[in-house]
Amino acid sequence: MRRIAFLVATLLTGSPALAFGQDAAIAAFNAWCFKAGQTESEIRANMTSSAGTPLPFDLVFWDVSLEPVAAKLPRGVERRCDVSFEGNHTAKAVAGLRKQMATKPVFGTAIPLPDTHQPLPGTVLIEGRELLQGRVAVVHVGMRDTKTFIAVDRLFDSLGLTQKGE
Repeated sequence: MRRIAFLVATLLTGSPALAFGQDAAIAAFNAWCFKAGQTESEIRANMTSSAGTPLPFDLVFWDVSLEPVAAKLPRGVERRCDVSFEGNHTAKAVAGLRKQMATKPVFGTAIPLPDTHQPLPGTVLIEGRELLQGRVAVVHVGMRDTKTFIAVDRLFDSLGLTQKGE
């Protein structure tokens, strides 16, 4: 099942099934980062089974609704999935992300950026997305030093966040 999901994701990003580097990172992000109900070890195992060992990218993942996290967390963020990889591949990352978000089930609708998030230096895309039942997520693509990153944060549903522009 995991292999099938990865193959579907690689087709959606236009990358080969045995992808390396940025193609593997984008495909793994699209295949696994939008799926709720995974612990850090589960998502790492899912990505490893599809992208290989060691992962050809860096992964930051946590979901405080499923397991405790020792680190100080950003305000309002319940779940984070962040993949980064060497080089400037932001255009390809945005294209892959847009294609994935438009694939059924569609990943919400664009809304004003919640006040929990701001563009960082190197940002090429950041937007709020209204999900089912009023949930909110933020997708973010950009550069950190020499690496491209793709991230999705799901926000706590009980925050009553104000949104910019209101």
